[in-house]
Amino acid sequence: MKQGLSLRVSQHLALTPQLQQSIRLLQLSTLELGQEIQQMLDENPFLEVQAEEAGEEAGPPAADARAQDEGEAEAAYEIPAGADAGAPAADAEPAEYEGAEPNWEGDGTTETVADDGEWGGEAPAARRNNDEDEVDATDLARGTESLTSWLHRQALALRLSEEDRAALRYLIESLNDDGYLEDTLEDIARGLAPDDVEQQEELVHRFTVALRLLQSLDPPGVGARNLAECLTLQLRVLQEARPGDEVVPVAIRICRQPIELLAKRDVKRLAQLAGAGEAEVKSAIALITRLEPKPGRRFVDVERNIVVPDVIVTQVGHGPRATFRVQLNPDVVPRLRVHDVYAGALKAHRGEGHQALQQRLQEARWFIKNIQQRFDTILRVSAAIVERQRNFFIHGELAMRPLVLREIADELGLHESTISRVTTAKYMATPFGTFELKYFFGSALGTETGGNASSTAVRALIKQFVAAESAKKPLSDSQISEMLKEQGIECARRTVAKYREALRIAPANLRKAL
Repeated sequence: MKQGLSLRVSQHLALTPQLQQSIRLLQLSTLELGQEIQQMLDENPFLEVQAEEAGEEAGPPAADARAQDEGEAEAAYEIPAGADAGAPAADAEPAEYEGAEPNWEGDGTTETVADDGEWGGEAPAARRNNDEDEVDATDLARGTESLTSWLHRQALALRLSEEDRAALRYLIESLNDDGYLEDTLEDIARGLAPDDVEQQEELVHRFTVALRLLQSLDPPGVGARNLAECLTLQLRVLQEARPGDEVVPVAIRICRQPIELLAKRDVKRLAQLAGAGEAEVKSAIALITRLEPKPGRRFVDVERNIVVPDVIVTQVGHGPRATFRVQLNPDVVPRLRVHDVYAGALKAHRGEGHQALQQRLQEARWFIKNIQQRFDTILRVSAAIVERQRNFFIHGELAMRPLVLREIADELGLHESTISRVTTAKYMATPFGTFELKYFFGSALGTETGGNASSTAVRALIKQFVAAESAKKPLSDSQISEMLKEQGIECARRTVAKYREALRIAPANLRKAL
């Protein structure tokens, strides 16, 4: 076989470690970014959090990583609010970038500067003693106490034997987050004594007594094994508080019937089974709907559900000269820098391990640069969204325009996948509330005039129709579809049903007022 040399030219895309880190940081949420920064601070000695300046309030650890410019310059976009709301976005003036360019030096201070700028029902209230120091369950839920801790504290006030106290403690620890006891008493006893039948019977007796004690604790309904039992426990508390109320006994009898009848609001069938008139059944069902189906809900740690906006949009001025200011939330922008002392010592001394330390220093600089690029991209995308959706910021969600990721990508010269990463788990605080950036993107529905209507605006219109409907004769999906056609929007019945389910609106037969 003859040997020879050949020259081949080809192109291929290589993802460097720096580029991979940049892509990963871009798709992280605010919480995940804080965790990533903390991990990098623990692993890389050349990276540190810039100390708070004198006179500036110290925030929580997640908020300490704020970026800051040397000249305290602002990084904000201003979008004119007085522009023609009906004009296409392409004809609008480009967003204006105001303020000095944020300084993100890899070997100095890393900084971007952003300008400052339950539901539930009528469940029985928590039962109190006469002590002024007593607090109810809602007050405790606002703190850090969990449902199990709150129940354990109440159990301490009960005079029980060691066996009953242990059984009660075991049942409390077996509750789920909603306050329900998912396992039967027989299954619990069988798990503790799998081979001893007599001991199982003794445990079932102990757990039965403990279950009655648990269900007498606060909040009402805790320790129930199903929804019907949970509602019944709450109604019994109401019955003690309202001894002369005739509706509560009817509601208790309704809860003893198949729960499917209550879900369907079958008044005639429930009236026959409960032995009451239809008017009484309607009043009882109205009372049941105001109870709390999940007694442990108020004890769930709501901090994990708090949304911290990455971008803040505020209106500056009023009238035709008003503008919308788009700025980064200073509480989520990290304040990082390269440790000057360590970097200087590494430059002055070249000893053993110098190459490895030099690589760690470079990693710190890359991390700083990628953080800067992440927030700069979020700010640019947010400004483009506000410019395209200025009607929303003036008139609300009914004025939302159709928008797809490709439009923003083409405008900013970015890839569509980049826009998708930016708009996922990133939030914008607006005058109408806080929304995920993906909320501003919606498909287009045809209109009679040949234009397009945003699916977001159509959902808002459906919500408006349902809110204004007759309580005794709610609108069906077909009727809503016809009403949208009267508005010039072509929307099929299936599409209406899909949007209604996305809005968590019940079907017409379940929305019918009793």
